Amino acid sequence: MIDNKKKYDNLDISCKQLDTVCLPESSLPRIIVIGGGFAGLALVEKLKNKEVQVVLFDKNNFHQFQPLLYQVATSALEPDSIVFPFRKQFNGYKNVVFRLAEVEEIQPSSNIVKTNKGSAYYDYLVLATGTTTNFFGMDTVEENGLGMKNIRDSLNIRHMMLQNLEQAAITCDGEERDALTNFVIVGGGPAGVEMAGALAEFCKYILPKDYPEYPSSIMKIYLIEAGEELLSTMSNKASSKTLRYLEDLNVKVLLNESVTNYDGNKVSTKSGKTFLAKNLIWTAGVKGQFPEGIDEKHIVRGNRIKTDPYLKVEGHENIFAIGDIAAVLTENTPKGHPQVAQTAIQQGKYLGDTLVKIMNNKPLKPFTYNDKGSLATVGKRRAVADLGKLKFGGYFAWLLWSVVHLMSISGFRNRLMVGFNWAVSYFTYEKSNRLIIRNFKQNNNK
Repeated sequence: MIDNKKKYDNLDISCKQLDTVCLPESSLPRIIVIGGGFAGLALVEKLKNKEVQVVLFDKNNFHQFQPLLYQVATSALEPDSIVFPFRKQFNGYKNVVFRLAEVEEIQPSSNIVKTNKGSAYYDYLVLATGTTTNFFGMDTVEENGLGMKNIRDSLNIRHMMLQNLEQAAITCDGEERDALTNFVIVGGGPAGVEMAGALAEFCKYILPKDYPEYPSSIMKIYLIEAGEELLSTMSNKASSKTLRYLEDLNVKVLLNESVTNYDGNKVSTKSGKTFLAKNLIWTAGVKGQFPEGIDEKHIVRGNRIKTDPYLKVEGHENIFAIGDIAAVLTENTPKGHPQVAQTAIQQGKYLGDTLVKIMNNKPLKPFTYNDKGSLATVGKRRAVADLGKLKFGGYFAWLLWSVVHLMSISGFRNRLMVGFNWAVSYFTYEKSNRLIIRNFKQNNNK
C-alpha cells in the first residue's frame, strides 16, 4: 500500500488540503475511477464494501446501456428505460463515493486528478473513459452527420428523423422530400446493422399508418460499409445471413464503399456515387477518449492506452486502464481485445480482484479474455449468433439476443419497462414514443 504521508511530505501540504472536490475523509487507500461505463461500473461493483475508498467521477449522473441506443433513436424505447442513476446503483455501497464532474487532466507525478469542479488525490487511478465517435478527420461529415455513442445522440437522431418526416409531409418540392425521407447509415458493424433493421421496420410498419399521404417506398435506407462484408468481426455465415435479412427489409447495402463528403443534403462516396439525404448516421468507427496527462508514447492505434497484461498503464505503477481504451497488446492479441461490453465487464471484475491483491502483496495473474460469443439483431425475429463453433441465425438467435440484453440492463424497473415494450412491439410493431419534444437543429447536434 502507498504511504500517503510519505508521498506528500515533499509537497509540504496535507492530503485534506489537496482535495478541492469535497470527499469523505478516510484512512483507506483511495481508488479513483474515471468513467461509469460497463468497465468502470463492473470495477466499482467488485470493490463494494472492500477495505478501500472508491471515488467514481463521471460527466453524467447515470450509466447508459449502449447496445440499445438504436431503439431509443427509432422510438422503440424511452431513454429512461436504458439509463440508471449511479447514486441509486450505489445504494448500500458504504465505501463508494460518486461525484458529477469531468476529469480534464491527470498529474501522475503528484497523484492528482483535476476536474472541472476541482481536484482530488488518489492512491490508485483507473481510466475507464470509453470511446467517442471517430469521423476520421472528415469535418463535413462530423458537422452535418450524427454519431450514436450516447443517449443524447440517440435522442438527436430521433428528433432529426421525426422532424424531417414532418417536413417531408409539408413540402411540395419532390427533391427536398427525397432528401428528407432518405437515411444513410455508415458502418456495417453491429450498431449500423441494428440501426438499419430498426429503421426498415419503422418504414414498413409505422410510416404507412402515420403518413398515409405517401407510400412507405418513399423512405429509402442505405447502409454503407467500407469492407467486403457486414459484421466483419463475426463469422462469414453471420455476415451473409445479415445481408440477406437486410435486403429482405429493402435496405440498400453498399459494400466496398466509403463516404468521402456530406454537406447536410448530399452524400458523396469514393466510387463517385451521390445520394440525397438529410439523415446521416455514422457508426463507422470509434476512438479512445481520456484526460490529458498520459504520455503520447503510451498511446497506440485507435487512441487507446497501452497496458501490460495486468491492465497497468506503461510507465506507471498505480495507473490502470480498462474497457475500450485499454490496449493489451500481446502475441495472442496484437491488436488488443475487442471493444465490446463483455471485454469491459471482464476487465472491470479482473481489476477489482487485482487491486486487492496488489494492496495485500499477493501474486497476480495476467488478464485473459473469455470470448462468450457474439450476437446481433436485424429487426424483430431476425438475429445472428456466433457461440464458439455454434453459428446460427433466425428466430432462436433473436430470442437469445433478447434474453441476454434484457438480463444485462441495470435495475428491475428498467428490465420491466424494456420487456413490456418489447412484448407490445412483438405483436403489434407499435412504437408509441414518436414525440417531438424539442426542436432539433443539425448544426447544434452535440
